[in-house]
Amino acid sequence: MALDIDAIRAQIPALKSGTARFDAPGGTQTPQPVIDAVAEALAAPLANRGRTTEGERNADRIVTGARAALGDLLAADPRGVVFGRSATQLTYDLSRTLAKTWAPGDEVVVTRLDHDANIRPWAQAARAVGAIVRWADFDPVTGELPLESVEAVLSPRTRLVAVTAASNLIGTVPDLPAVARLAHGVGALLHVDAVHYASHAVVDMDALGADTLVCAPYKFLGPHLGVLAARPEFLETLDPDKLLPSSDAVPERFELGTLPYELLAGARAAVDFLADLAPGARGGRRERLIASFAALETHEDALRGRIERGLAALDGVTVYSRAARRTPTLLFTVAGLTPAEVYRLLAERGIDAPAGSFYALEASRHLGLGDGGGVRVGLAPYSSADDVDRLLTALEGLPR
Repeated sequence: MALDIDAIRAQIPALKSGTARFDAPGGTQTPQPVIDAVAEALAAPLANRGRTTEGERNADRIVTGARAALGDLLAADPRGVVFGRSATQLTYDLSRTLAKTWAPGDEVVVTRLDHDANIRPWAQAARAVGAIVRWADFDPVTGELPLESVEAVLSPRTRLVAVTAASNLIGTVPDLPAVARLAHGVGALLHVDAVHYASHAVVDMDALGADTLVCAPYKFLGPHLGVLAARPEFLETLDPDKLLPSSDAVPERFELGTLPYELLAGARAAVDFLADLAPGARGGRRERLIASFAALETHEDALRGRIERGLAALDGVTVYSRAARRTPTLLFTVAGLTPAEVYRLLAERGIDAPAGSFYALEASRHLGLGDGGGVRVGLAPYSSADDVDRLLTALEGLPR
């Protein structure tokens, strides 16, 4: 089942600018149905959630609908879906809550492959209670996260392992089920950062072995907010800081203040848009999501291969995305030019391929790229073969 790229692109107003966009790992462009859902939510009566007034009922419908949609996207129980301002904020909240159960000498494992949002919150929470941070290193040559590097830093004192489902810098997809078995084998929780992964592959929390997982709809055609998913019975065991009069129910006890109802409406619309990417897909929303992501992976893998072959033919280009399994995200440098210079020169040619470490600071340093990182090219459902050809032609013509 193939994607109709022209039909997808026609529904994304921002693409009318003509720019070839490879900045999707930092946030995708927004389809019109998502924009409409946000506007319609704001145009209708809204109030704090309840069942008495129309505004209250609208708010309640939006929240329950968004939880159901994200539950379908993540194969998670909607009763365990928590909304927040960002994945970073939710990870900080979760880390501080879990740290209440840690003692001096307990251990937390993080990896150098991760975005800093899946490193610093855990490291800071551990330090605050006297727990120890253990580091698992990835191989800078292959880009892989060896299971041995994770296993080597586990112990009976490990309380949590935090690892990405896919690197936002170089695209590496670690063997999460195997990592989960190692973590659970010593009695530790597994927290998964799926912010980048959820844009490119079907997420199944149980299959991944995740106890908690975060993602962000603005990475997959939705609005800016964060999502945390966990089993509701696990959330029931946690005691987050919250206001006294606010609900103690799960998942509401983790949601601080009034939710951004319009953004939740947009998040649901984004999931529905993803579910309908593959023409002719049948079944419920989860089944259609599986079919759509299968078609999306085929599309993105083909374009990624085209980019990789083109980069391999260019002199002076070094590609750092080398793992056997990875998302359509490529990090590279060009000899004789800084990443910032390449970014600027491409932008002048109508091509958006940003440069930097993209908050994966430890990964960038471990690759020997320092804080400056490289040029990152990422694909999205609306990426086209014409975009790729424009990119490669521009790179070939860069002044050295």
